[in-house]
Amino acid sequence: MPISALNNSVIGIDAAYYLESTPKERLLSAMGGFPLGLEPILIRDLHDLQSVGLKPHFVFNGLDDGVSDDPFGPSLAAAKANAAAYETYDGKSAIQAKELFGTSDSPPPAALLGFLKRLLHKLRIPFTVAPFNALAQLAYFEKHPSQFIDAIYGPSELFFYDVDKLITKFKLAYRLHEDPRKGVVKQSSHFIPEHSEFEWIDRRACLEELGRIPPDLFTDSLLLAGSRTLGPFPAIKNFEKGYTIREVTNLVASYGRSIANLCGHYPDDKHIPRSVYLNYLDQYKRVLTGIRHHIIITMEGDIEPLDKVNAPHDLHDCVGQRLPEELNMYLSRGLIQPRVLNWLASGTVLMLAPYDGGDSQVYQHLVRVQLDPLRKQAIGLLADSTHRYWQKKEMTTKYWFDPTHETETPTLHFGSLCFAVRSLQDADFAASTITPRSKDGRRLLETREEICANAVWRFLQLRGYVDQQHQLTSWGKVLNSMLSFMGYSLERERAALLAVELLRFDLLKADTMFASYSGAPFRGSNIDKRNCMLVSRVTCLGRLIHQQKGYSGPLSRHLQAYHSMISAVQASMRDLVEMNVVTMFLEGSVERERDDWMDIALTLPFFEEDNCGLGVAVLQYLDELSVRSEPTSEATRNETKSRGPGLIKYCDFELSLQHGFQLWDAVYSAVKQAKALGEEVKELKMWEEVDQWLSPRR
Repeated sequence: MPISALNNSVIGIDAAYYLESTPKERLLSAMGGFPLGLEPILIRDLHDLQSVGLKPHFVFNGLDDGVSDDPFGPSLAAAKANAAAYETYDGKSAIQAKELFGTSDSPPPAALLGFLKRLLHKLRIPFTVAPFNALAQLAYFEKHPSQFIDAIYGPSELFFYDVDKLITKFKLAYRLHEDPRKGVVKQSSHFIPEHSEFEWIDRRACLEELGRIPPDLFTDSLLLAGSRTLGPFPAIKNFEKGYTIREVTNLVASYGRSIANLCGHYPDDKHIPRSVYLNYLDQYKRVLTGIRHHIIITMEGDIEPLDKVNAPHDLHDCVGQRLPEELNMYLSRGLIQPRVLNWLASGTVLMLAPYDGGDSQVYQHLVRVQLDPLRKQAIGLLADSTHRYWQKKEMTTKYWFDPTHETETPTLHFGSLCFAVRSLQDADFAASTITPRSKDGRRLLETREEICANAVWRFLQLRGYVDQQHQLTSWGKVLNSMLSFMGYSLERERAALLAVELLRFDLLKADTMFASYSGAPFRGSNIDKRNCMLVSRVTCLGRLIHQQKGYSGPLSRHLQAYHSMISAVQASMRDLVEMNVVTMFLEGSVERERDDWMDIALTLPFFEEDNCGLGVAVLQYLDELSVRSEPTSEATRNETKSRGPGLIKYCDFELSLQHGFQLWDAVYSAVKQAKALGEEVKELKMWEEVDQWLSPRR
């Protein structure tokens, strides 16, 4: 159908489905971080959709719903696929490896939702975060008497929620042009609306095509065929030639349209014990109950089941415990991410496998031991501002590398990071920030700058950078020194604090952490390799200066694994920052009547995540110098730098190196100051040796 038919229509868009439908950067799972080249593609597509009168409204998933019998399965499968791709890459088959990275399921769309929220906010396109399932929220929007949206763009699972029609694909047309120099026909950016179309599905047509089956049989068939919330019926997974929805429908119909009969009487299979079918039946019942009584946020801001009159009293067993409505409001506006809320609501902290697999002992120790206190703090901050039920709730933690073991996790009872740290150097100002609680009330924090500054100050105190008198501790002085050295930017603030955190965790070092992983320095002497290792790890904290195109260059599984540790630390830092700001709202310390929720979220540190590209670039440069006869000569350095753009496409190689070496200088100065202030810094002599080695190689 011509896309002009959607003129002046509000289209509700499932954010996860939209991301699944966009081009995938094939090396994203090997590099980590936000995509490098996806933003201009999405900006163009969204602009072109708006140019024909379409008004998009995105809806994101909120808290986890559904029942998963294998929560670690997807992340482990993606890590296994990435490992196979690296084996192919190490075998000198770079093109085939790129294809394998592109077909892995990492990162999942959920990992890019923050990236999409930031982009939508930039483009002023509205979005809502659902309490649980985005599809249920979209169905509510469409069926509301005021018809908040006119149509829905999303997957066929929307039929679970009695949606009659849905858009499944936009086919935007662009003018083609031929490059006369290369004789290649390419797609231009010139949009042709009159040739653009969209594809849609009518549920009634599906029912007719399947033999005029009733809607409940259609829903059961779709569920058993496999969806986001429920995997496929165990037996059909083993069908050699796959299966169609018609075959699943016939299977269900042959057992009297009863899933209980199907699970109870399906022929025994030596590979599938009866207990698997019975467990699947329980999952099916829970998912179906969640669909029939799905939780939505109403136009008035209430959180309730769509059919609250007939909702069962034990609905929480299917969709999870109900959090305070105020928390759901902050979630719906994008102020906070659902990660910590998921932990508290479910009572389980799930630590999934990173892209590289997380096989190293040092990474597992970081996640299980070193970051555990931070998770407890984040959960405790949230629980202490809510009902006593949540404060007493028992919590457990499960890890992908030991899924059968559960660890008990008891709950513990203006804006920029640079400003927050530097402002506390002034003793008078620091003293003025200690304000006793007034009996007759106090002025609420109103501006975004006030809110973010106070949230960051609280975070700094929790992490030991500020004492109870709001004075900088020794680690706070180290952080301030590094920030002063690096200058102001959100990227540099992030790198500075993560560097200090890694120092405190004793993870910023040259030890062989990932012995089985390829991509470590391998040229020159052992000293050269050690020095190159430490410098490249430090520069993994920075950002490669790169065009808005997908990464194309050498890979390092070793640095990807180190980047996984950086990502784990950053996620824990962001959890603490978010829980501090939401606690301020819950306590009534902040003016709640506002519309700058996403501005606050983007101003707080640790929202964006960089990749390991800068570390790879520095490793390639220093590793190449190690085999040269005169590695420190100007001619050798210039010649090696000149080869960089051919090695890593679309990047300013020389300027990236400069930024990487400036980052090294800042971290090295912080190491020296930490030692001077009496903090434990291991192998200071090694740092001095590496700095002396690096200086003439820049």
